[in-house]
Amino acid sequence: MSTHIIHTVNPIYDKNSKILILGTMLSPKSRKVGFYYSHPQNRFWKTIAEVLDAEVPATIEEKISFLRTNGIALWDVLASCLISGADDSSIKDAVVNDFTQLFETASIRAVFTTGKKATSLFKKHCEEKYGFEPIYLPSTSPANCRMSQQELTAAYRVINDFLYTKNL
Repeated sequence: MSTHIIHTVNPIYDKNSKILILGTMLSPKSRKVGFYYSHPQNRFWKTIAEVLDAEVPATIEEKISFLRTNGIALWDVLASCLISGADDSSIKDAVVNDFTQLFETASIRAVFTTGKKATSLFKKHCEEKYGFEPIYLPSTSPANCRMSQQELTAAYRVINDFLYTKNL
C-alpha cells in the first residue's frame, strides 16, 4: 500500500559544502527519527566515516557537525511522492526538491546519488536544470545486502576526489 510522503527534514549544507549526496526519500525509520539514514542497519554513516577515516557520528548533532566539517551537503532528490514503505521501486507521483538555494549558497563540485532510483530521478528532473551529472553510489540500505561493507567503502572513496582536490 502506497503512502503519500512529504519530505520534512531540512537539507544539511553551508557555503563550505563541496559535494552533495542525495538519497531518494527518507525511509519510514528516518522519518520517525527526523534525520537521514536513521535505520540502525543502514550503513551510510559507517561508510562515510570509514572513507574519511573518522569516528562514526552517533547523534543528529554529531552527524550535522561531521557533514559540515567535511564539506558534505546532504539531502534527498524528492520533496514528495507516493511510496510503499522504503521501496524505491514503488515510487509514483514524484516531485523533486528545488535545489536552487543550495547551489547558490554552497560551492558544490559534484553531486552523488545513493542508489539507482535517486540517480535516475536526478538525471531525469535535475541534471539539465542544475548542470550536474549525478555520480552513482551504491545504496547503503539494508536491502542492498549483496555488497559487503568493504565494497561499499571502496565505492564511496570517489568522494575524496572532489573533497580534497583544490582545482576542479
